Amino acid sequence: MNKNILLILCLIFSISATACEPNDAPQTKSIISDTTTIPLGGNTFIEPKGVANDAISENGITTWSSEKSTFNIYFKNEKTKSSALYIALLPGEFSSKIKCTLGGQSQVVQLTKFQKNPVFIGNFVLTAGYQKLVLEGISKETNSFAAISSLIILTHEPGEFSFVKDNIDNRFYWGRRGPSVHLSYTVPIEKNVKWFYNEVTIPVGLDPIGSYFMANGFAEGYFGIQVNSENERRILFSVWSPFKTDNPASIPEDQKIKLLKKGTDVYTGEFGNEGSGGQSYLKYKWEAGKTYQFLNSVEPDGSGFTHYTAYFKESGSPDWLLIASFGRPKTDTWYKRPHSFVENFNPNFGHILRQATYQNQWVSDSSGQWFELTEAKFTGDDIAKRGYRKDYEGGEKSGHFYLQNGGFFNGIALLNQSFTRPAANKMPIIDFKKLP
Repeated sequence: MNKNILLILCLIFSISATACEPNDAPQTKSIISDTTTIPLGGNTFIEPKGVANDAISENGITTWSSEKSTFNIYFKNEKTKSSALYIALLPGEFSSKIKCTLGGQSQVVQLTKFQKNPVFIGNFVLTAGYQKLVLEGISKETNSFAAISSLIILTHEPGEFSFVKDNIDNRFYWGRRGPSVHLSYTVPIEKNVKWFYNEVTIPVGLDPIGSYFMANGFAEGYFGIQVNSENERRILFSVWSPFKTDNPASIPEDQKIKLLKKGTDVYTGEFGNEGSGGQSYLKYKWEAGKTYQFLNSVEPDGSGFTHYTAYFKESGSPDWLLIASFGRPKTDTWYKRPHSFVENFNPNFGHILRQATYQNQWVSDSSGQWFELTEAKFTGDDIAKRGYRKDYEGGEKSGHFYLQNGGFFNGIALLNQSFTRPAANKMPIIDFKKLP
């Protein structure tokens, strides 16, 4: 933050006042102890959607023309404290009234064309846990209600706040997506694992747009279900190329993933951005509350080529659906690193809770012998590890593994813990000869 602004805030906060209006200095008799600046580019969401061009960019709230657009700013506070809140405006002329609400406390703030910056929006008591500051437009005489870069919090004691602090390596984008969390299953054998079987249930109401509930991960790819829009859901199976790139067009011919076979109505092609390789998906309206079964294999052919095949079905259905089978060149491996994860791939929906339950995990070796997996290690991505987002959980409950993220709930799970579930002793019964 600009040093002059910080100095002004320090002086304001140290002044004793008997009363104050929303745009005046806060009432206090204590010297400022801590100032925290929260960049809105990585910590703000629009809900509900107003007009299409109202936007949040890496610079903050850059366009705000509709009174239907509500901007929610999230951050976590570790213990209850009093605070004075300010918003730092981006360049522009604004003549408007906006309402600022946090924890049932509200202030209406008048912005003028010659507004001092930053703008005091009120004294607020911050309780322990996640906070949501809601900005609503009431009236305006200019095109925009405001353009805001950051929220500034002044307190009498150290802040202890958690939020997305910087945009290094595009962290505002990843932070708005939310923390991704994973379960890595312990394989209790030193054998050649060929098959991995898993059962997944998504609780009703915890399947927002942008969710990827990955069921059967392996060292070279992943297999799970997605929520792509209000009207479209997919079963996704992808295998990375051994050539490391985010641009599939740059993969040499001898390192491209080869399609061996695919199921009815399954799309196959290439993917990029987070590694590159072969992708397949089936548009399939899977439903929250139902249990689905995932089965996939990894098997080397002995000539430096490895085959990856995925099958899917609803629990209780007699028939497995073939998603696809791919060949990966320059690879000689069996199934390694069985894991699951939950992520949000749409940064506009990182403020909504999602959850998956993983019930019954088994692996089969190359001779056809099954082994149940009852232990898993809980881990998180960079955003979780840094503590930029703490709305995540994972582990074991009610005899099942689970993963949960998003929604700015106050999670309790610590990363890098190992969990065990009771053995279900429900070995999958599969006639491999009848698989398509």
